[in-house]
Amino acid sequence: MEFSKDMFEVVPKEEKSLEKIERPSLSYWQDVVRRLKKDKMAMLGLSFIILITLAAIFGPMLSRYNYTAQDLNSADLGPSLSHFFGTDKFGRDLFVRVLEGARVSLIIGLVASLLSIFIGVIYGGISGYFGGIVDNIMMRIVEAIYAIPMTIYVILIMVVLKPGLKSIIVALTISFWVTMARIVRGQIMSLKQQEFVLAAKTIGASDMRIILKHLIPNCLGQIIVTLTLSIPDAIFQEAFLSFIGLGIAPPLASWGSLASDALGGYQLYPYQLFFPALAICLTMLAFNLLGDGLTYALDPKMRK
Repeated sequence: MEFSKDMFEVVPKEEKSLEKIERPSLSYWQDVVRRLKKDKMAMLGLSFIILITLAAIFGPMLSRYNYTAQDLNSADLGPSLSHFFGTDKFGRDLFVRVLEGARVSLIIGLVASLLSIFIGVIYGGISGYFGGIVDNIMMRIVEAIYAIPMTIYVILIMVVLKPGLKSIIVALTISFWVTMARIVRGQIMSLKQQEFVLAAKTIGASDMRIILKHLIPNCLGQIIVTLTLSIPDAIFQEAFLSFIGLGIAPPLASWGSLASDALGGYQLYPYQLFFPALAICLTMLAFNLLGDGLTYALDPKMRK
């Protein structure tokens, strides 16, 4: 068969453009970053978290004031160029003390949240995967721990350990991991019926390998969001415990202890209470904005 020019037709440029790929192929995590960058409020929250973290790390080191140094001649001074946030009743610079409080509060929030996530993920993964009597026993333990108020944990731990950073972290970890365990258990129970779990069992994978290598990575989005939202909760709980005298002990300073120290004279010196309270509010808001942004960015159903 012979071919002639009449048998062919030139394709218009408009039709060629229909086959053009509008957006390059992205991996899951690349798409998560792309969508997160489009969320202005989440990026604002992330920027503030980075800013307060850097200020907490380098601020006290670069300041000419020591957060524990007392100067009674400079007591109860208002905000000025010399003391940005003013001074307290002992003449200590409040700006440096707020930054030092940020360091302590962020360490407590981050460490307590990471420990609770680690314990809760492993515990919830085992409970959800095996189910049956194992799940019933493990969940009854969770319910028993969840029913006891955190203040009871703190008081009991204070009897064994001295008041301070370690006691608060232990108390918050004991209180927080049960929530993570429940979340992971629910995710695992829905995922363990999927075909990839059956395939892993068919090739001889052990139960712990299936949990750690196949099921938990598929819960990673929910775990990250929960971690982001548990950090401000831990910061607030630490501030509350320090405010009522069950938290950080001197000479350490946290936002809760600063607010507690300022409460007695807040009518005469309101700035002493305002700045640590503002720091708590802004930090919690920033983490919640980031958590909301991650919720949508990590959800495959929202992918466009």
